[in-house]
Amino acid sequence: MTQKTPLSRLIRCLPAAAALVVAGGLSAEAQQLAGGNSSAELRELVDSKLVGKKVAWMPTTLGFPLTDMWTYVMQQEADQMGLTLDVRDPGWNPDTMVQIVNSLIAEKPDVMIVHNFNVQLLAKQLKRAEEAGIHVVQVNMVSNYKTGAYVGADWGQVGRMVGEDVVQACGKGSGTSGKVAVVQGDLTSAASIEQLAGFKEALAADDTITVVSEQDAAWDASKANTITATVLQQHPDLCATFGFWGTMQNGAAQAVKAAGKMDQIKVYASGEGNRQDCTNVSDGLFYKFLNYSAPKQGEAIMSSVSFMLQSGLAPTDIRMAHYSRPFWVTRDNVDPSMCFDVPG
Repeated sequence: MTQKTPLSRLIRCLPAAAALVVAGGLSAEAQQLAGGNSSAELRELVDSKLVGKKVAWMPTTLGFPLTDMWTYVMQQEADQMGLTLDVRDPGWNPDTMVQIVNSLIAEKPDVMIVHNFNVQLLAKQLKRAEEAGIHVVQVNMVSNYKTGAYVGADWGQVGRMVGEDVVQACGKGSGTSGKVAVVQGDLTSAASIEQLAGFKEALAADDTITVVSEQDAAWDASKANTITATVLQQHPDLCATFGFWGTMQNGAAQAVKAAGKMDQIKVYASGEGNRQDCTNVSDGLFYKFLNYSAPKQGEAIMSSVSFMLQSGLAPTDIRMAHYSRPFWVTRDNVDPSMCFDVPG
């Protein structure tokens, strides 16, 4: 491949990515993948590309079901592929995140997987990493600098899906006030910026909907609780509240419950689908939950890693994305298999 694929045409799934790379030309070794005459030869060639390769993983923090589940699945997949997985936990500290990435650039793992705190924080470092020959996968919150792969939610799609449902529940003919509150995460994260844009795009279809509060809870359930309690005092006729992460929006749901308004106010959330998310739906704390499935994301992350290492391409020659398929969890369809417990 002689040049990057335009970012406006990011590849939506790994099979399509593989097809694009074939069209552009693979390395001689990668071409052998299609030419071996036995499974043993194929396995030997794949192992030569994967076994012993070093992968570094830096979430924003560990200790939450989302990042712990990613880490669990990634470790299982790494063990299967013969990769080593080095986990670096910055403890939700942006300065530490920068320090870790700078250290990893010097150490030169074969692949770096990062969960961005916001769109700008690591942009320069991720560019330097690729220029140093390190493949980079960004998870669930993309940077302003687009690296070889993004795996995660299409936040605009998530916001639009929730917005369309809110229009049905609170819009014309619903007999409600049409008032809606939004509980954002970090204002500078891609998850907040893009989710809010998609949500508002959907709400624009109904001029009876009014967003009466649009506040940042910084992914914190206690802050979401305080914000929502205040909003309910100001707007007791609120129709719905939408939070950008189930773990955070649980705080908002508790505020609705404390106000005795669970039958009136529809609590929406999006998230990874940990066990508490499904429990909140079953218990009526969440009206609807839009699940993008952390376990499936973990598998897609490592599939991206495998593809990058087997392709023989330079980090700067790959631009692809795998977007998670979101699905609704409601009281009518909630099933134990829809949500996860982190093993161990």
